[in-house]
Amino acid sequence: VGFTIEAPSLNELFEGAAILTFEVMTNIKKIKNKIIKKVEIESETVEQLLFDFIDELIFLKDANYMLFSKFHVKVTELAKGRAIIKAELEGEEINPKKHELKVDVKAVTLYQFYLKKEKEKYKASIILDI
Repeated sequence: VGFTIEAPSLNELFEGAAILTFEVMTNIKKIKNKIIKKVEIESETVEQLLFDFIDELIFLKDANYMLFSKFHVKVTELAKGRAIIKAELEGEEINPKKHELKVDVKAVTLYQFYLKKEKEKYKASIILDI
């Protein structure tokens, strides 16, 4: 399962990618924002940061049995191309009676993965392994 996303800022692109990742798995409108999880990740590049962020979301779904529907992110570009994200994720534990799970995403893949800036917007392509 894959998608392409465009946004005017890195923050909006990362938030949109997170929403689409969970929308692939379930109807996010049915997720209540009962729990807030804070995440901080630093990576070698902004592109790697997006990959690592989506990977962390999938890990939290599997390890903590959590679904998220709201994301507040702050992406900061650092020296030497490095980047960091500080994010608050809002969601709840998976309840099979309440949450219709469409597919179980196993991982984000590097196949056709990219993040690039085009004029006044950012564009990314993400493939999820199911």
